[in-house]
Amino acid sequence: MVGSRSEVMFLIDNWIGGCPLRLWFPLLFYLDRLKSCFILDRIQWSNGEWAFAAEVVAGSAAWLGRGLSCVCAQSREDESRPAFDLSPVQEDCLIRLQNRLDIAYDNSVPEHQESLRALWKAAFPEEELHGLITEQWKEMGWQGKDPSTDFRGGGFISLENLLYFARNFQKSFQDLLRKQEGDRSMWEYPFAIAGVNITFMLIQMLDLGAVKPRTLVGATFLKFLSDNELAFDLLYCIAFKLMDHQWLAMRASYMDFNAVMKSTRHQLERELLEENITRLEDLPSYELLTR
Repeated sequence: MVGSRSEVMFLIDNWIGGCPLRLWFPLLFYLDRLKSCFILDRIQWSNGEWAFAAEVVAGSAAWLGRGLSCVCAQSREDESRPAFDLSPVQEDCLIRLQNRLDIAYDNSVPEHQESLRALWKAAFPEEELHGLITEQWKEMGWQGKDPSTDFRGGGFISLENLLYFARNFQKSFQDLLRKQEGDRSMWEYPFAIAGVNITFMLIQMLDLGAVKPRTLVGATFLKFLSDNELAFDLLYCIAFKLMDHQWLAMRASYMDFNAVMKSTRHQLERELLEENITRLEDLPSYELLTR
């Protein structure tokens, strides 16, 4: 439900497809000169289809138009998928994870503030942070001086994921943050924004918004979750490292980010459904991580 096109933000608000367009199209958002534009500023409904009022950046209108169609189609397909039954333990674990997903980042909550400071300390232990709103955050790959604006769509769990990664796989975290491995592109992906998008990719892939999983991948993941309540955080670390591995293998650059994410998702889905995988540590891509 779009509501008033003059009040809903086109890229920032959640008005189509289950999450904000800034998360479906992170690099378009990164390049957009008017990030706080409203739907009315970007598209109009004409003759039964969306018509773009103007291109945000060169070539972006057709790309985004195709993406909108894919998002809408996925939403319709999701509604017709069968659900898998859960054990009481799996159901409890899913509810607890969903409760985490529902927590929005709030920069007035002391716990959230401390988690953000802890992330900075883990990322740059030798550099003093001058405040929760500072140009320093751009060093980590946030889009501005206030990371809370980037958490608007990702929620508190996207910060928790990054912090878990930094604390449990410090070497891999630092390698990705500083782009220390491989032959890197001149136009690299922004680390922190990529992290928020990986959180959302996993939520979509595992169908965590549903009462019961409607995919075999989602049902399989809940078996791991019932054995390890931090399975989502661990899978996040695997996904992030795998994404960078795919990035290098594809010799990707800035505008290839969505293709790399798609490839990463497909690889994760294949690995999760492999035989003899009894825990996430058995996934082939887990071997990419170093502590």
